[in-house]
This record gives sequence, structure tokens and C-alpha cells, in this order.
Amino acid sequence: MKNFMYAALLALLMGGLGWSSNLAQAEDTIATLRGSAIKAQPNTPRIPRISNTDLKRMRNYPEQPPTIPHKIRSYQVDKNVNKCLTCHSRRATAESQAPMVSVTHFMDRDGQVRASVSPRRYFCNQCHVPQHDINPLVGNTFLDVDEVIGRLKPMGTGQ
Repeated sequence: MKNFMYAALLALLMGGLGWSSNLAQAEDTIATLRGSAIKAQPNTPRIPRISNTDLKRMRNYPEQPPTIPHKIRSYQVDKNVNKCLTCHSRRATAESQAPMVSVTHFMDRDGQVRASVSPRRYFCNQCHVPQHDINPLVGNTFLDVDEVIGRLKPMGTGQ
């Protein structure tokens, strides 16, 4: 029985050595979906700065969550603490001059209005995000509804 165990252990070690040599050869190239190997990685761009203007941004569509117009890097938002609510809660807005969270954040799943922020709306970063000061990576031809209406010709002009 001992000889069998030694033989099995030796076979595992030998197989592992063969596999590791194949792995070393495979590390020289990175397989891609393009079918060709990536020869060199481009330099990673620097992380852009967070926009910190404290100015409200226009929304692109009616139900879009507002973006966060300030830095939130060290904000604690977990089951015990929500740093956002120190300024945006109903009680704090008079002193902070920050906009109060929407009344929809006080509704539970049955539409009943609660006295405090609903647990399902407690984690702000699920919907609200800060913005970076960058130029867009791709072009955008989006028109909001006001622009679309403004481009329509008046009805009854025959054109």
C-alpha cells in the first residue's frame, strides 16, 4: 500500500512539473478574443479628478437620479452609517443647504411613506454617482426632450 501511495505522489509531482513548464511558456503571450496575442500593454491613463463644483447638473431624462456634484472619496455608507445623510437628511438640510433626498426615498416597497429613509434607498451609490472632469471618450448625439421639441416645426405651417 505504501508503494502505491509513493507511486501516486510521484506521478502527481511529475504531472505538476510538466504543467508548470507549459504555464511558463503560456505566460509569454496573452490570448485574446481577437485571435492574436497582445504584445505590449499601453500606458494606463491617470485617473481623472472628481468634479467638485457643488453645482446641480441638468438631467438627461425625467427619472434620472441626480449626479453627485462633490467628492465622496472617504464617505462611509454601510448598514451602520450613511455619511450622505449628515447633509441631505430632512433635519440637516436647513443648516447644510444641501438638497433633501427625494420623498421617494422615504417610501417602502408598498408605497407607504416612512419617517426615515427606506432601507431599499439607503445605499446612495447604487443610483447616484460623482462625475469626473474629462472629455467624452466617444461622441454623443443624445438630445433631451426639450431639444427634440425645439427642433420640431410648428404644426399647421404645411411644411
